[in-house]
Amino acid sequence: MQVDIKSLNIKPLRHTFDAVARFTGTDKPASRYLEATIGLQPETNFHYQPLWSKDRAIFDKRNTAIEMADWYRLLDPRQYYYGAWTITRSKQQDAAERNFAFVEKRQMLATIPAGLRAQIEYLLLPLRHLEYAANLNNCAMSAKGYGVSVTQATMMCAMDRLGIAQYITRIGLMLADGTDTALKTAKAAWQNDPAWQGMRALAENMLVTEDWFELFVAQNVVLDGLLYPLVYQSFGNLASASGQTSFAMLTEFMSEWFDEHARWTGAVLKIAAAESPANKEQLAQWVGKWQPQVLQALQPVAAAAFGTQAGTELDACAGQLAERLAKSGL
Repeated sequence: MQVDIKSLNIKPLRHTFDAVARFTGTDKPASRYLEATIGLQPETNFHYQPLWSKDRAIFDKRNTAIEMADWYRLLDPRQYYYGAWTITRSKQQDAAERNFAFVEKRQMLATIPAGLRAQIEYLLLPLRHLEYAANLNNCAMSAKGYGVSVTQATMMCAMDRLGIAQYITRIGLMLADGTDTALKTAKAAWQNDPAWQGMRALAENMLVTEDWFELFVAQNVVLDGLLYPLVYQSFGNLASASGQTSFAMLTEFMSEWFDEHARWTGAVLKIAAAESPANKEQLAQWVGKWQPQVLQALQPVAAAAFGTQAGTELDACAGQLAERLAKSGL
């Protein structure tokens, strides 16, 4: 007996969601990122207005001075939606766990000279409080922002910052042989040490910044753009030059994270600045407002880490930020 199996080619009526097709201008198969992003911003039929801002809707474009004809254009070049983000972070966490296990098993922290250990504790550990402030700031951006392409990225960033704070806490525990002595000392420095009060005041000022896009510029562009190269690049190179690779291994996630973070923030700035001359001018004003404050707050911290070379290191970090801003059209 012969059995003939027939196959049918079924032509799909559409290849992607209508909202994505309208955004791309064509009905072609779209990426998972676009299908998980475009068209998700709530726009109508809100149940209530925010009691804390009765003149605004719960999602309101007027929460920032920046104006966009289409807020979905602020796309993430990493194409992170929830699935892609969690898969990437899971792989990075596995790598970080291997690094922590390697350092701990070989007792590499025990070989760090006392002077370098004191520098690491003074420079790195108080940053866990700053990272928690960054978590709150990015939560505020997600709450007040408009356009899922940017607000989902800021929420992912918020959770990344919480993870970084936990990594720093773990390093502090390792430096003190499992006790919280070093962490308590770092907290006291964050609260009372004159060298840290500029950074603490800066964090508190950002927490009460109303315009969410200004907060994006202040936190994710300017502060991160100066702090991360200073701590995780310049100081990391200083530690490695003395033969101590444990610092670089324990903070590898932070270095990798900042590289992709800079790609995302740079892309958002570039698109927003190209939208209109008014946007470009506003963004430049915000950079001009926050950059001097960050540099001033970082000076005493950098002096504790680099001594007489603090000014040179800060200038190098400012130069890196200027290059990235120039690529974004500012």
